[in-house]
Amino acid sequence: MLNGYKFRLYPSPEQEPILLQWIGCQRLIYNAKVQEDRYFRRFQRRMVGTVGEDIPVDQQYSRFITAKTAFLRQVPSPVLRNGAVRWRQAYQRFFKKLSGRPKMKRKSGRQSVWLTSELFDFRPIVDDTTGAVCGYHLHVGTDKFPVGIIPYVAHRPHAVPASIYLAIEGGQWWLSFAAEDLTVTIPGKDGDAATERIAEDLRHLSADQLAERTLGGDRGIAKPLMTSDGHVFDLLPVQQTRIQKARRQHRRWQRRAARRKKGSQNQKKAYRKVAHYPQYEKNVRHEYAHQTSHALVVHAAYDLYVFENLPIQQMTKRPKAKKDAQGHFLPNGRAAKAGLNRAILASAWGQVVMFTRYKARRRGKLVITVPPQHSSQECAECTFTAPDNRPSQAAFVCQRCGHRDNADHNAARVIKKRGIQKLLSGEPLTTSRKTTRIFRTLGPERSEVTPGETHIRRAPSKTDMHRSQNQELRGVIRETPTSTR
Repeated sequence: MLNGYKFRLYPSPEQEPILLQWIGCQRLIYNAKVQEDRYFRRFQRRMVGTVGEDIPVDQQYSRFITAKTAFLRQVPSPVLRNGAVRWRQAYQRFFKKLSGRPKMKRKSGRQSVWLTSELFDFRPIVDDTTGAVCGYHLHVGTDKFPVGIIPYVAHRPHAVPASIYLAIEGGQWWLSFAAEDLTVTIPGKDGDAATERIAEDLRHLSADQLAERTLGGDRGIAKPLMTSDGHVFDLLPVQQTRIQKARRQHRRWQRRAARRKKGSQNQKKAYRKVAHYPQYEKNVRHEYAHQTSHALVVHAAYDLYVFENLPIQQMTKRPKAKKDAQGHFLPNGRAAKAGLNRAILASAWGQVVMFTRYKARRRGKLVITVPPQHSSQECAECTFTAPDNRPSQAAFVCQRCGHRDNADHNAARVIKKRGIQKLLSGEPLTTSRKTTRIFRTLGPERSEVTPGETHIRRAPSKTDMHRSQNQELRGVIRETPTSTR
């Protein structure tokens, strides 16, 4: 099956400007496609005669190479083509209701370029004594646009992929791709089929047998993860201290950058420092999620893992503004809510469950989620539910049977029981996904059809219909070139 890989990349000072130019040109094509689509949709709303007309969703990009953008000819054409392909893939995700419409890509933050097989080559390194392949040299570029060999650190063996991503974030370069891994198998043709097949095998066990093979997990802020067997997973004290120090340095360099001359080299250096410090916390959280999920899955005593289905995106939304009768804004607790949102996102709730799910599936185990309502107020012994069962944040005392326990441990036991009931109920654990069909408009002869003639009928969104006709969209180029060279 396909397996994901991510390695550190170390381009030379001469190679970095070339890769950054490729990233910028591919981003320009992507943003140009976004602007063109916005132009077509706005024009369709304004002209009555064009309502219901097809808006092209194609991969053509040659019309964006004009006299003003002659620098696009200084990069390989597959780099530009891949920018248009990435835009079309983003639109396919929108059609499947997996994401919103493609948005403009910024120059700040993580930047990446997608390279297909025409632009790179993994040349094997053969051991002279054994004759086995012990690694690869990554060659990037073409005869006309050479880049050369870029060193990378492969901390585990991998196969040769069909495409790769080269990304830079916080001054660090990364190589990522997906390749076939014959050592990894799942019991099914895809993830959903594997989940249902594993669930069917576990349903043959009784409730008591499942209770011995099930592990529940309660996620919180004070304790990021507490399991039903009493284990607590959290960051090390030294990691928490270093994260606080990195946050202080991040705020300090933000103030320094704001005081320096705008556009100067000193300000650019300061902003590079600003981008550097959050990387430590991000890497620590990512490592914590991987180590925690690995520790859960490798435990031979458990085959079923149950977590709460927490709506993290809704839980971390900003509070709505409040106004009085005169229209003045009232305090809405946004500072406290911002701190809570920061603590929730820093606990890596979503990553732990996501990593545990795919790692468990590879070992023939199952991860399910249950409703989180009142799990912290329900007694794990007698199922009595009341807010008074929580006299404090850490303590749980049942008002009916007198059961006493740590609040997080009691919640983990409740989640475990809910998971067993959901599995034995027989309800499907996966939801069916809608398929998207693409219809091509064929001419009188099929040979005249080109890959750029893919059309999809789309109705304008209801929210866009209420937008003023004189209102300009942010980030849209006023004059989008439409002529084809």
